[in-house]
Amino acid sequence: VQLQASGGGSVQPGGSLRLSCTASGMTLGMYAVGWFRQAPGKEREFVAHIAWSGTMTSYADSVKGRFTISRDNAKNTVDLRMNNLKPEDMAVYICATCRGPYGSSRISDYDYWGQGTLVTVSS
Repeated sequence: VQLQASGGGSVQPGGSLRLSCTASGMTLGMYAVGWFRQAPGKEREFVAHIAWSGTMTSYADSVKGRFTISRDNAKNTVDLRMNNLKPEDMAVYICATCRGPYGSSRISDYDYWGQGTLVTVSS
């Protein structure tokens, strides 16, 4: 079982990126998926999660209105669209599968964690 986050890069403040979480050895559509991020010297924090069905989503207050999580179960992917990026969004972004069907903001509720992708926001 392997999760992989991709799509990171370097953008200027106000820019946009789309991250993707893909899975091998598992059917991602059977799980709620969360995105988390970790900046240097800081703890990992919740960003967004989406239910296995895609019908429920939740966001951290810091990204609400700027980030959108979505999924395509036919393609076995979960995306995180990030708009109006700010320097404080700079971090390694990591996707993970949740034990519950709807997702959670708690790190302890997640089982499988992927390799992260780095997002850099600077002018």
